[in-house]
Amino acid sequence: MKKLLISFLLLCASLSAQAGVAHTASLAERDPKPEDAPAHALNPVIQWNKTLLIIVRTPGAQPATVHSTRNFAIMHAAIYDAVNAIDEKHKPYLVTLPEVSRNASQEAAAASAAHEVLVRLYPAFKAQLDVELQQSLAEIADGKEKTEGIAIGLAVADQILALRSNDGSDAPPIPYVFGTAPGDYQSTPPNFPPQPQFTHWSRVTPFALNRANQFRPGPPPKLTSDEYTDAFNEIESLGIENSTTATADEALTGRFWNGAIQNYWNEITQTASQARNLKTADSARLFALLNFSLADSVIAFYDAKYTYNFWRPVTAIRAASTDDNPETLANPGWTPQAVKTAPDPSYPGAHAVISDAAAEVLRSFFGRDRFDLDVTSEVLPGTVRSFTSFSAAAEEATLSRIFAGQHFRFDLTTGNRLGHEVADSVIDNLLRTRQRDEDR
Repeated sequence: MKKLLISFLLLCASLSAQAGVAHTASLAERDPKPEDAPAHALNPVIQWNKTLLIIVRTPGAQPATVHSTRNFAIMHAAIYDAVNAIDEKHKPYLVTLPEVSRNASQEAAAASAAHEVLVRLYPAFKAQLDVELQQSLAEIADGKEKTEGIAIGLAVADQILALRSNDGSDAPPIPYVFGTAPGDYQSTPPNFPPQPQFTHWSRVTPFALNRANQFRPGPPPKLTSDEYTDAFNEIESLGIENSTTATADEALTGRFWNGAIQNYWNEITQTASQARNLKTADSARLFALLNFSLADSVIAFYDAKYTYNFWRPVTAIRAASTDDNPETLANPGWTPQAVKTAPDPSYPGAHAVISDAAAEVLRSFFGRDRFDLDVTSEVLPGTVRSFTSFSAAAEEATLSRIFAGQHFRFDLTTGNRLGHEVADSVIDNLLRTRQRDEDR
């Protein structure tokens, strides 16, 4: 416990010292719309998103069997419903409170809701979170509006937590038996994990989807197909450790994005929100849409992964002599550029699903794709890659998995479609404007 808290404090100190430079995206739009809201000194939505990112990056803080996207979605659901109870411009997600004052502090409601959620989900961090809350509230003038905002945040957070308390996330992972036939997912070298991760996650209740398999894709291509052959030969050449085919930039791309991809997109969204000087209510809605989409994308892709149980490239390339395809040649010593392979089946690719879902939310929310942005890496501090659109960032994040030796191209194209479908479902059905719904 002591080590975990020390790690948290060190990360907090690092975040303050770097002033949002490392582990963040720097994004500036060339032609912001004149009707954008003026900047606010306090945006608790962004503040508490950063706090949760610090927690999940603290070694040992995130339970190994609970995907972090669930906790981001819960926190931002509580923030959104608390703020929206005051703002009332959009439909609530789950919680409606009667007789809420329109003058209550949205900032106090957001901070109070976020704090309550995080203390319940990460009780080991209570002391640090209490300090964070006091700092948030100290920036808000004392008075009835602040007191009401705090009460609203607490009430909403408690209800959201209660509604998610039996969502299946605390169930033990389902024991997995590795296959032995060509195409079957098998434990991957060099570390050979004894069990894959999140075998139970498709049984978690989605935040927006009706069911985990709502957009389940069709199966991967046959091992003897041209599509499989082309994808196999591509990654065999480009994704190998110390590849002589991949360019230096492609190899860097594979390393740059080789972290928890949902964290990158939360940071990109932080700075997109800051670049457009979004008000608290607008930021609350944006981060809720984003994190509902990411959480449900994870539930959806684990449904597909454990439906098809398709082997990873490192297994396929080493065992190509068994695939009955004369156009694929075995390389028993092949190792991916990233060395270790994520411990779950290959199809579809998680980076592709999450990146396309996030980019679709951002495009829809801002009404445009073009943004000039610099993104820094979760795993290569100080390395910056620049893009001119959300789509360009999503495309590179997706293709990086080929250069890292993690995924076949068809894992990624299928993943992009799945992420797009999940995000569109969230956008079309949740947090809509009240006027829009009345006009339907």
